Amino acid sequence: MVSRYNMTIIGGTRGLGKWMAEHLNKDFNITITSRNKETGLNIAQELDVEYSDNNIESVKEADIIIFSVPIDHMVETIKEVAPHAPVGSVLMDVCSVKTDAAEALSKYAPEGVEILPCHPMFGPRVPTIERQIIVLTPVENKSDKWLSIIKDYLTESECEIIITTPQEHDKYMSIVQGLTHFSFITLASTIRKLNINVKKSRSFSSPVYRLMLDMVSRVVYQNPYLYYSIQKNNKETAYARNALIKESVYLSKLIEDGFEEDFVKNIVESADHMDEREEALIRSDRAIGMLSQKANILTKLIGKEAGLKDSYSEKTYVGIIKKVTSKSVILEIDNQEEIELKISNADILSQKEVFEWKKNNRHLEHFHLTVRLPSSANEKYLIKMLENIDPIIDVEISAIEEAGSSLRDFSFNYTTFNKEDKDYVEEYVKGIGGKII
Repeated sequence: MVSRYNMTIIGGTRGLGKWMAEHLNKDFNITITSRNKETGLNIAQELDVEYSDNNIESVKEADIIIFSVPIDHMVETIKEVAPHAPVGSVLMDVCSVKTDAAEALSKYAPEGVEILPCHPMFGPRVPTIERQIIVLTPVENKSDKWLSIIKDYLTESECEIIITTPQEHDKYMSIVQGLTHFSFITLASTIRKLNINVKKSRSFSSPVYRLMLDMVSRVVYQNPYLYYSIQKNNKETAYARNALIKESVYLSKLIEDGFEEDFVKNIVESADHMDEREEALIRSDRAIGMLSQKANILTKLIGKEAGLKDSYSEKTYVGIIKKVTSKSVILEIDNQEEIELKISNADILSQKEVFEWKKNNRHLEHFHLTVRLPSSANEKYLIKMLENIDPIIDVEISAIEEAGSSLRDFSFNYTTFNKEDKDYVEEYVKGIGGKII
């Protein structure tokens, strides 16, 4: 971007609003607002951004104004704030339903203020904006200046941009979000009504069932009020839900009435309608195979040190792999405590990541060593050689003194993870012809 714009996020203390304040702070001067002053001030201090408890005052110097409030409050918040936007600015929203928000932005934006409704297709759990999908729904003649600026920024940030109309967005979102959420929520509700023990069902499960159950759980563990708002406020979802219910009744009746050929014909026709058949099989095979592949890797590490990060709690554990099953891995920490993690939640750390974690979290042993070597020994190469000794974490030369004809004493300070590593290091130094003083 050519210049650093001022960005105000209306509702920037939770969810996607907070995520934007945190991740866009490096490129914009950000102000967040919140109805709760104490929360707003705390979040602003945490993210190193400005805070305002007055929505109208917060936009007076803004170039980009983003509305990140619940769907149910979006239109009334736009009505309150938009008329006060300064000339030359742009009004945006990140609502997952676009038609009503776009109409409100068009209606309440003053002369000389552009609008650009958008929908980030991700939630606040993603670590970066890179490779994320952003849907822009410009309204004709309402974003002549800012559309190209926002597109350029998102392109530089390596986002995938989709441009469509608010109406088409809502139609497809009624399937991508509305129908998907409704189906998963209905599955979860049905399993509950059937009084199925979900934990026990996993022991009977196929990889497809486990994958499906994880996706269902992912949905129902998140904000239920948001799901209701999406179902209620996107008018297209009513058509999708009714079509799903009607089709479910129809297919169920085919089974009950024994119409096998009609049932099979329906599946075949549906399969033909689905695109990217081969790609879908490959992607699902990879998803299913990931657990088995991870279990195989962990099995080979039994008895060895490994680092695992629980993707749910984000805690890191480093220890000896003791046992691996199809679903879990047991890690022994410090020769005493045992930690059991679900394989699906466990990310395996690289050797470098384990080293860095241990360096920052474990007690370190510090040693001093003086070695007599020929005067021709190059201190730069000595440091490199010692750094390559496995147990050594850090090493530095603290002194060099002459020790007679063609000899010098090199004094080193070094750090290891274990006291026993001192003997290994000294034997190594003796092995290269050094005399320990």
